[in-house]
Amino acid sequence: MNVRQHLLAGQVIPAHPLALTAARTLDERAQRALTRYYLAAGAGGIAVGVHTTQFAIRRVGLYHPVLQLAVETANATLDAAPRPFVRIAGVIGETPQAVSEAGIARELGYDAALVSLGGMDGVDERALLTHCRAVADVMPIIGFYLQPAVGGRVLSYRFWRDLAEVPQLIAVKIAPFDRYRTMDVVRAIVAAGRDDVALYTGNDDAIVADLTTPFPVRRHGRADTTRIVGGLLGQWAVWTRRAVELLARIKALSDSPLAPSLLTEGAELTDANGAIFDSLHRFAGCIPGIHEVLRRQGLLRGTWTLDPRETLSPRQTDELDRVTKSYPWLTDDAFVAEHRDSWLTP
Repeated sequence: MNVRQHLLAGQVIPAHPLALTAARTLDERAQRALTRYYLAAGAGGIAVGVHTTQFAIRRVGLYHPVLQLAVETANATLDAAPRPFVRIAGVIGETPQAVSEAGIARELGYDAALVSLGGMDGVDERALLTHCRAVADVMPIIGFYLQPAVGGRVLSYRFWRDLAEVPQLIAVKIAPFDRYRTMDVVRAIVAAGRDDVALYTGNDDAIVADLTTPFPVRRHGRADTTRIVGGLLGQWAVWTRRAVELLARIKALSDSPLAPSLLTEGAELTDANGAIFDSLHRFAGCIPGIHEVLRRQGLLRGTWTLDPRETLSPRQTDELDRVTKSYPWLTDDAFVAEHRDSWLTP
């Protein structure tokens, strides 16, 4: 598989959650089921060890086991029915840690490292670029603009323009939840002449808007447009079958006039994401919200996270009830119910 070409074609890539027991130990059965679900739903890859997987897996010694479980489960499924599928590993921390994690991911058979710069607020952008280059020396990298509300930081246009000079950069996940910052990244990649770097939305609050917008840019001194081609999203860790169908419909539109119904669906999805990601409480219940949807579908046994304080926010379940009743066509409950037992087999 040519990873660059696969990403440039536009894929649905769920950010893989962490399945835990009530004792907050790894629930391997449910963890495998989630990976099988994403493959069966038609996802073009998975991202493991990222924010949705909980960064704290490093602290409790689960980074290697969780990455290994995901890649082994994916490979077993793909051996039976081969197709292109990208395996992305999240790497975090200061340079020695990030490089070490990239080495682990490479040895396990991952294709690229999603480089999170969260927690590096005291490091200037020149040092951040050196950090990214060090990880890129180990394996191909995907840049990551993480929103400040969940640990990211504001990064300049100049940073993204300079990062675009790194040959091993194969994609950028744009997730600042900010239209101005999103445009910075799009402009920077185009200005560098990097037609081989895929742009992916991580803006869970603007998925359809990102995927349908012809972004205005200057290319070779002339006015042009460019596209965000796919998504690497926590929102797509739930209702994944519907996400695959959505992206297929958007691709089919190409440069045709945008159907008003798709804009409406985009607004519905943003409303649903607000409940799942707990926007009312500055995303405090984001991961438990994802878990709650998967629990209701029978894929997880609970909403437990590694941090006992990280729970559903007040009235978040009411909001989840509201959006699932308001927009049942966004869910893939019937698809999950049909296949859940087979995914949960050991």
